[in-house]
Amino acid sequence: MKLLRYGPAGAEKPGILDADGRVRDLSGEIADIADDVLTPAGLARLAALDVAALPLVEGTPQQDLRLGPCVGNVRKFVAIGLNYADHAAESNLPVPSEPVVFSKWTSCIIGPDDDVQIPRESTRTDWEVELGVVIGTPASDVTEAEALAHVAGYCVVNDVSEREWQQERGGTWDKGKGFDTFGPIGPWMVTADEIADPQDLAMWLEVDGKRYQDGSTRTMVFGVATLVSYCSRLMTLMPGDIITTGTPPGVGMGQNPKVFLKGGEVMRLGVAGLGEQTQRVRPAV
Repeated sequence: MKLLRYGPAGAEKPGILDADGRVRDLSGEIADIADDVLTPAGLARLAALDVAALPLVEGTPQQDLRLGPCVGNVRKFVAIGLNYADHAAESNLPVPSEPVVFSKWTSCIIGPDDDVQIPRESTRTDWEVELGVVIGTPASDVTEAEALAHVAGYCVVNDVSEREWQQERGGTWDKGKGFDTFGPIGPWMVTADEIADPQDLAMWLEVDGKRYQDGSTRTMVFGVATLVSYCSRLMTLMPGDIITTGTPPGVGMGQNPKVFLKGGEVMRLGVAGLGEQTQRVRPAV
């Protein structure tokens, strides 16, 4: 299933993508794509529905029908750094021996095609296409063998980053990662049963039509099962929590000369089987 949320920002309704790529309304069945809906029992209930019998929503998704963040009520937005060896190299940092874990504030979450706002006085706003993992079952200190059973599905994430605040302003990476609009997710959450192998997904990102990132989850340092298990040792993961799993090489910081977003650009990005995002970048105000 491809589960989504559609409508105006802050007033999204739950929906599902049908076989023809149209949105069907789920608001008569559930309140949101969130919480217990993401558990195995909740997803099984949705899978049993006759999608073609659900109300058809007018408009074409991502054209004249806005899609919001694909998951609601996200409690924790956990991020992983330097999880591709070649991205670590372009960052002039060693490949980590354990996962680098930081937070993106949930207030940064926006829809897949909403505008990204450059922070005031930003000098180094950057892009990062990533695979997002949506938790479906509470996970506390689970093994790697158990980890994937706790995953509800997957989505595209753009881990937008302000490098000066991340690297040069003291403290932790969190400072540069959680500005408002820095967390586009979606367009939809694809349930885990539709992704045969999360470690074999192509991913890419373009800015103004130029391809900067062209990678695959095959080259992750720590795979999805390892990351879910590791994070569950640090915190109890709850339904709707998102782990965004790192980016392949090709970020603006890694270019020679470096390239950063100034405003006016258009980012397009995607992960195989999970859809695409398009964001226009607004200049700082």
